[in-house]
Amino acid sequence: MLQNVAARTSRFSVACLMMAAALFGTALVHSRETPATDGLPTVTLAELPAQGRDTYRLILQGGPFPYEKDGVVFGNRERILPPYKRGYYREYTVRTPGSRDRGARRLVCGGLQPTAPEACYYTSDHYASFRRLVE
Repeated sequence: MLQNVAARTSRFSVACLMMAAALFGTALVHSRETPATDGLPTVTLAELPAQGRDTYRLILQGGPFPYEKDGVVFGNRERILPPYKRGYYREYTVRTPGSRDRGARRLVCGGLQPTAPEACYYTSDHYASFRRLVE
């Protein structure tokens, strides 16, 4: 009888582990959604305002950036961009001519290396909407 209990407990444990692995795998696939399938509209580098192209070049060069907050972690609280762990996205100011402050335009880039982003997104309305940057 003790062997039956042990066998059932073992099968139950294995089944639980398999379900957890399946759920975890699904979460990983969802959280690592590729930029090409994020469902967001796109914008080409040529379509960005000149200041956006300048900011993008600075990102690839690693700076120097004109604003202290450039390169800080973007929290994706709006949940418009594909979900990734905190620290994946960084935001950069796109200058707005005539603005006294940073303005509403930003590039938000994601990836493990800030100078080689996996994907960048442009917003002209302070995170209300995004367009994926395609070169």
